[in-house]
Amino acid sequence: MTNIIRILGLDPGLRRTGWGLIAVDGVRVSHLAHGVITPSETLPLSERLLLVFQGVSDLVDAHGPDEAAIEETFVTKNGQSTLKLGHARAAAMLAPARAGVSVAEYAAAVVKKAVVGAGAADKTQVAFMVRRILPAAGEVSADAADALAVAICHANSRRMRRIGDAA
Repeated sequence: MTNIIRILGLDPGLRRTGWGLIAVDGVRVSHLAHGVITPSETLPLSERLLLVFQGVSDLVDAHGPDEAAIEETFVTKNGQSTLKLGHARAAAMLAPARAGVSVAEYAAAVVKKAVVGAGAADKTQVAFMVRRILPAAGEVSADAADALAVAICHANSRRMRRIGDAA
């Protein structure tokens, strides 16, 4: 008897927060849903952050994930952009945490390596492999593909931890 785990993957951003929901049954991974939360760029920062938080909260309420995973902030040369991305990441992380859902964090290179096999893979390669791993997802936007990749990475990480615990 297997225990199916539902994982919500998040790729946070102020313009677009990608999300993807997968089911893990042993070694099998399947697509459940995906999408993008898109607050208007004309709104003040506080309202955009609230929309990200509300959007992820609605997903948690609607889909009841068992676990969540999020991509870590990509540090850029523009400190202001990095800080704003950190705000979006916090808004996205708070929603599952508030519902009692644990949130794992993964560096972008770790996610890419888990899905593509190379930590320097580009978005096109990530989307291609997500479609291969989750054919039921169909065509997926770059943001949703990244979020599904985060969920897949977490599923692989869970599996490796279980193997390590059993040893």
